[in-house]
Amino acid sequence: MASYDFIFDSLGLREWCDGESKSGPMTMDQLLGQAAGQDADQGASIWELPFPSLDALNEACSAMPQTRNMTKGLEEGFLAVKDSLKFILDPLTQPLSWLLDGALYVSLSAPWWIVIPILLGVVFAVTKSSKLVGFVAICVFALAFIDHYDYAMKTLSIIFVCAFLCVILGVPIGIAMSRSDTMQRSTIPILDMLQTLPPFVYLIPLIFLFSVTESKLYGIAIILYAIVPVIRLTDLGIRLVDKDVIEAADAFGMSERQKLFGVQIPLALPNIMAGVNQTIMMSLAMVVIASLVSAPGLGVLVLRGIRNLELGVGLVAGLGIVLLAVILDRVTKASLARINATQNQ
Repeated sequence: MASYDFIFDSLGLREWCDGESKSGPMTMDQLLGQAAGQDADQGASIWELPFPSLDALNEACSAMPQTRNMTKGLEEGFLAVKDSLKFILDPLTQPLSWLLDGALYVSLSAPWWIVIPILLGVVFAVTKSSKLVGFVAICVFALAFIDHYDYAMKTLSIIFVCAFLCVILGVPIGIAMSRSDTMQRSTIPILDMLQTLPPFVYLIPLIFLFSVTESKLYGIAIILYAIVPVIRLTDLGIRLVDKDVIEAADAFGMSERQKLFGVQIPLALPNIMAGVNQTIMMSLAMVVIASLVSAPGLGVLVLRGIRNLELGVGLVAGLGIVLLAVILDRVTKASLARINATQNQ
C-alpha cells in the first residue's frame, strides 16, 4: 500500500483510481515502486510520512497527475501560442535588432582614434572632471593594449542601447505610477517578479520565440532585467517631492504638465539618476549572462574560459568587465553628484 491510500479510500475514489490503473499493463517502474511501497509500509510511521505532493498522491492513485505532467502541460501550452506570440512580437521588437546591430557596426567600423576621443569627450561633458577622463582613458587604452578593444566596444554598445531604451521606457512608466495609486499597485507585482526572477530564466521563453542569430533575443532579456530600478526610483523620486513645493506651484496657477516638468522631475532627478546608475550596472551584468545566447562582447571570452577551461582567458576577460563596471559606475555617480551640487546652490 502507498502512504496516501487511506485518502482515496475514505473519499470513495478507489474505483476511479483502480479504473485508471487497469487501463493498461503495469510498467516495470510501477512494479518496482509498488514493491518498494509494500516494503516501506511494513515499518511505516507518521515520522516517515512524505508530503502529499503530486508524485506521492500518484503512488496511491494512478489517476492523479504527476509533477512532470504539469510541467509538460505548461510547455505544450506555451508551444501552442508560440507562433501567435512570435507573429505579434516580431514586428514590435525588430527595431531593437536594428539599433543593436547599428550600434555594433558603428563602434567597430569607426577607427579607434575617433571612437576613443568621442568616448572621452562624452565622459568630460557629463562629469566635468579631467581626473575621471584620465582614469577612463587609462582603462580603455589598457583594454586595447591586450587586444580586448573590440570586445569592450561591443559590450559598451549593447549597454548604451539597452540602457537608453530602459530610460526611454522606464521613466514614463515611473511617472505614470507616481500619478496613479491604482497603476502603482498593479505594476509593483510585475516589477517584483522581474527583479527576483533569476537572470537565466529570462532566456528560456525568448529562445523559443526568437532565433539565436537575432540581436533582439538578448536585447529583450537585458531590457527586462535592467528596467526595474529606473521605474521604481522615478516613481519614488516624484512621490518624495515636498508637498509644500507642490502647493506653492498650485498657488502660482501651474498646470499639471508645468508642475511635472518644471517642479517634480527636476527635484526627483537625483533619484532618477540613481535608478539610471543601477540600470546601467544591471545591463552590464546581463550582457555577460546573455553571451549564452550569442550576445557579443567580453562575456563571450568569459564563456570560452569556462567551456574550454582556459583560466587566463576567463580571468582577463573578467578583469575587463570589472574595468567597464568601474568606468560606468564612476561616470554615472559623478554626473549624479553634479546634479545634486547644482540643486543645492
